[in-house]
Amino acid sequence: MSQAEAEYRAVSRPDANETVARHGTLVARIAHHLAARLPASVDVNDLIQAGMIGLIEASRSYDASQGAAFETYASIRIRGAMLDEIRRGDWVPRSVHRRVRELSAATAAIEQKTGRAARDVEIAQAMQIPVEELNRLLEDASRGQVLSIDAHADESGELRLPASTSAASAAAGVEREAFASDLASAIGKLPEREQLVMSLYYEQELNLREIGAVLGVTESRVCQLHGQALVRLRSRLADWIRDPVEAD
Repeated sequence: MSQAEAEYRAVSRPDANETVARHGTLVARIAHHLAARLPASVDVNDLIQAGMIGLIEASRSYDASQGAAFETYASIRIRGAMLDEIRRGDWVPRSVHRRVRELSAATAAIEQKTGRAARDVEIAQAMQIPVEELNRLLEDASRGQVLSIDAHADESGELRLPASTSAASAAAGVEREAFASDLASAIGKLPEREQLVMSLYYEQELNLREIGAVLGVTESRVCQLHGQALVRLRSRLADWIRDPVEAD
């Protein structure tokens, strides 16, 4: 039995059955959307079990007086629970996080100097790596979920909205609104093609292969565009990110 399944059984109770039955499809949809960008080693069933825990906890802590629809509030909790499950798997090497931070810093430096979006060749030159290696790193950034735009900064250096009950507090609400405003502004300044990838991926919920068909490019190229967009957002939202101190 997986840890996620054990936790689900621990929190599950008869009065949660109706909530799970009504919103189970929401959990499955979020799980499959996340799984599409993760390695095959991540079991979608574990994500669903973790998401069910988030759904049940959301049903217990939801406060309608805060003004948010239950589905919106629950989606945040469900995604947070799934991301926690992914982190427990610890499948993203620390070296990947480090290299993406270096990539983000190089991108930010170029864009601050030129006042425009950094080009792949410029970033590769700044990092003293071939463009082919840069493309592989961008795919790592995309598939590795090194940066999640569902999110707010946490101690791991990622962006994720808080999944705890404090998410419903007034202070957290103001903070989320400020983050959302900064995020929207940063997305609006992305190159047009990267904006389109983000829109198709996060708003239309197309997978990478479907986006490739729309754009007429390979799935690998879409992955690179997605990764580059995430890296740009990471550099432009640096004030929201607290990178952990790494041991040598």
